[in-house]
This record gives sequence, C-alpha cells and structure tokens, in this order.
Amino acid sequence: MNYPELIAVVFGIASVWFARKENILVFPMGIISVLIFIYLFFTGRMYANAGINVIYFFTNAFGWYNWSRKKNEEHVVKITRNTSRQNWLIIVFAIVFYIAVLLLLRWYNRADAAYLHSSMPWMDALNSSLFLCATILMTIKKLENWHFWIAGNVVSIPIFLIQGFYFTSFQYAVFLVLALSGLSLWRKKAKTPNP
Repeated sequence: MNYPELIAVVFGIASVWFARKENILVFPMGIISVLIFIYLFFTGRMYANAGINVIYFFTNAFGWYNWSRKKNEEHVVKITRNTSRQNWLIIVFAIVFYIAVLLLLRWYNRADAAYLHSSMPWMDALNSSLFLCATILMTIKKLENWHFWIAGNVVSIPIFLIQGFYFTSFQYAVFLVLALSGLSLWRKKAKTPNP
C-alpha cells in the first residue's frame, strides 16, 4: 500500500470538499496534498504534474490570503462569473500553456523514445493546463473554475490508472463528483460580472 499517496488523496478530497462549501480550509488542506504529490509525481516521471503541483502550492498560498481578506468584517472576494472576454482569455491561456508544457516535456525527454512515442506528454500537458486554469480561477472565486476542474478530472482518471496511481485515480473520480456539486452550489451564489 502506498501510504503517502493515500494521505495526499485524503487531504486532496478534504480540500475539494471545503472548496465546494466556499470554506477557507480548502487551502491548508490543498497545501498538504500538493506537497506530497510533488514528490509522488516527480518519482513517477509525471513531470508536468509535479510542476503543476509546485504552482498549486503557490496558488493555494495566494488563495488562502485572498479569501481571508476582509473589509468592514465582510469578505472582499465574492463568487462571480467571468465576462465573455475573461472566458476567451482563459481559454487562450489554457491553449498556450498546453503547447508550452507539451514542447517542454518533449524537449526534456528527447532521449527517451518510449516516452516520446507514448500519450503521456500529451495527456500530462493537457491535465496540467486545465488544472492551472482551474486553480487560478479558484483563487479569485470565479464560477468557471469548476468547468476546468471537471474537464481536468475526466482527463486525469485514466491517466493515473495507467500509471498505477490507483488511489489518485479514485481521488479524481471523487473530485469529479465534488466538482459537479461545487458548480451547482456556486451557481446559486454567483454574481453576474460587470459588463
């Protein structure tokens, strides 16, 4: 049994549980989970996932700060929806980041023919770009973060199964259910953006 993976999964699920409830505990739980996953993914040769978890560490720290800010005893950051322009910007960012990560992975592993001819660099880059967009949007309480989490979870479940990360694959299945629930809960609370 892979106890570090199991511990990371428990904290990861707790993190998403708190995110859907709009509870600030999302961030400390997330930090513990990502620190363990950095190690696991690096040793499992899932370099983009290890790298994205380093970024998650920093976005969790920023999100923790951002969600805790108050003015007149009221939280400053509220759940809102993206404008049309913001949606296009995040989609373009996801595509550019995907291409950049894919090229970086292929360059870094250029001597590993088996890796280059596998689907791993493509899938690793894809879920990393989806999750980066999700985590950025989560730190500023944008409803659309859930769309990226859902898409990333759908992509991640088979990736982690193939790599033998069975607890992690189960975690992403749970994440998918929680993300669908989170989207529903946040829709009820979301404010429409300024035009």
